[in-house]
Amino acid sequence: MDHFEWVVLDYLRADRGLFINAQWCIQLSPGSNPDTSGLHWYCHAVAVSVRDRAVYLCEISYAVRLPALLNGLKSRDQHWLALKEPLARDCGIPADWTLQPWLFVPNERVDRLLLGTRALSLMPEPRITALEEVLPWRYRSWDRGDYLDSGRD
Repeated sequence: MDHFEWVVLDYLRADRGLFINAQWCIQLSPGSNPDTSGLHWYCHAVAVSVRDRAVYLCEISYAVRLPALLNGLKSRDQHWLALKEPLARDCGIPADWTLQPWLFVPNERVDRLLLGTRALSLMPEPRITALEEVLPWRYRSWDRGDYLDSGRD
């Protein structure tokens, strides 16, 4: 895990309604070893919101062209309908909860990412947050609220 992934994880944790599991393995087929059980991916983080009855598969990238991120999304898109099963099996997430990608990229890469996600057909439109918004001086660490004045309580 690189340094900036920790910055995003801190941002996610600052919302007391999100529960975070970093480097989570999405394992389509059950088995004791994902490397031998079949198709699987690692997510930078899974964020579970009981309040919103939603699960966010979080990915973080600051690559210039975003090829790895887009290829990973295309691969998951092909199996999107099957992804709720491992969430139910491995995490106890109800099957009727919303499942959505949440992507973190530099602001200047958002348009490129939006173009690349147009080819996705099964997964819902990803939630996208610019990395510049997750910088720790942009929000309060105890509830992710906005700072109300320049005093930065």
